[in-house]
Amino acid sequence: MSVRGNGRVDRAERTIAAPPSEVYGALTDGAALQAWLPPEGMSGRIEDFDPRPGGGYRMELTYREADSGHGKTSESTDVTEVRFDELVPDQRIVQVIDFKSDDPAFLGAMVMTWRLEPVPEGTTVTIEATDVPPGIRPEDHAVGLASSLAHLAAHVEP
Repeated sequence: MSVRGNGRVDRAERTIAAPPSEVYGALTDGAALQAWLPPEGMSGRIEDFDPRPGGGYRMELTYREADSGHGKTSESTDVTEVRFDELVPDQRIVQVIDFKSDDPAFLGAMVMTWRLEPVPEGTTVTIEATDVPPGIRPEDHAVGLASSLAHLAAHVEP
């Protein structure tokens, strides 16, 4: 695993009407992640889920429009290997993500930090992606992160 170190940071934030424990649970349960993490227009499959520091999972995201041509691994799929670097219950999750791609613009390790902050309305969830591969356009990443946060909210909110 190589770290790109390009310094690019993408962020997204949303306040979710659920306590940090429920949000953390949705971030550390493989079946839950598979249900809500895929951005709009994609479906996901998680394999080998091991939620502990040093553990991780493999995720395959498939574009619903097979001829989208947006895939990083194939025309219609993105495959990532995710390693949990840090898990602090109800507060923070740090993941190291490697895209499986033949295109060098998508190679390297991206660090994704999920921060959970209790607020009167529930939990403010902040995602910070560091060393984002240059092949991921900032505007596309912003839409994808916001979509995943909306799906997370729908998954845990009453």
